[in-house]
Amino acid sequence: MLKNVLVTGGLGYIGSHACVELISAGYNPIILDNLSNCKEDVFSRLKTLTQKDDIIFIKGDVANIQTLNNIFKKYSPISVMHFAGSKIVSESVDKPLEYYQNNLVSTLNLIECMQSNDVSNIIFSSSANIYGPDNLSPMTENMQTGNVTNPYGRSKYIIEEILRDVQHANKNWSVILLRYFNPVGADASGLIGEDPNGIPTNLIPYIAKVANGDLPILNIFGNDYPTKDGTGIRDYIHVSDLARGHVAALENKRETPGTHIYNLGTGQGSSVLEMVDAYKKASGKDIPYNFLARREGDLAESYADVTKAKNELKWTAKKNIHDMVMDSWRWIMRKPD
Repeated sequence: MLKNVLVTGGLGYIGSHACVELISAGYNPIILDNLSNCKEDVFSRLKTLTQKDDIIFIKGDVANIQTLNNIFKKYSPISVMHFAGSKIVSESVDKPLEYYQNNLVSTLNLIECMQSNDVSNIIFSSSANIYGPDNLSPMTENMQTGNVTNPYGRSKYIIEEILRDVQHANKNWSVILLRYFNPVGADASGLIGEDPNGIPTNLIPYIAKVANGDLPILNIFGNDYPTKDGTGIRDYIHVSDLARGHVAALENKRETPGTHIYNLGTGQGSSVLEMVDAYKKASGKDIPYNFLARREGDLAESYADVTKAKNELKWTAKKNIHDMVMDSWRWIMRKPD
């Protein structure tokens, strides 16, 4: 039986790592990416890493319904992993229309093509951002969602609601919503990893650019939170563990009708200063930092309850903070640029 899986945004940070785990588990990723958030050389790196020369990559946009229909008819995927979308919180505040256009329209087109081609399983790349500022950690899947403070998170919430409605109308569908916490690190090979342009908005690539000398100093937003060292606490998860969570969801819930929601994190929180210290040890570099005022909407603590994923998907994160920063630094050292 063909085990093709359509992976939208499959050359991006999380999508590319998911492709590695899919191939390891015996699936054939059909990668669709418009290269707006990644570089095309990720494709050759994937082939080197997996030692698989026949990976399929289509350069195209999920918003193009003709492109999607051609893929479904030619490759007959058994499932869709939907990573494609704009994802920078601060940018979404400045460009809300662009975010809704990119994230919502592309998803609606994808669902329409799935329906017309009898594909009834989708695994959606959602976010812990949808829990909003009113819930206390550890976050559980049954907490209220929707009180979101930015267009990025709101687009994720709206897509979740759309997919719930689609499943309600199509009882045979299996909709899997995976709510990420803070993906970090890189594949242990050092061949693929996170590669943002400009000043990163996420902590670890920001630290990495300071450690590597690309940026002079790390700005830390807030040192007066009611936490152990005054800095914010987050649940950091290794991107390869996150990718394994997608394969676990595919294998355990693809043929189980319903809407299935899972947090993917470690279940433990680490502070900003703890991550800085860990990166110092991994890189052997000094990482100067400066404290700025808190950012509006930031929580003191945000970490997951991962009990449901452990019980139902038989999945837990295996890698610790040391693994995360060591793999990140290995990636930085091996990058050709």
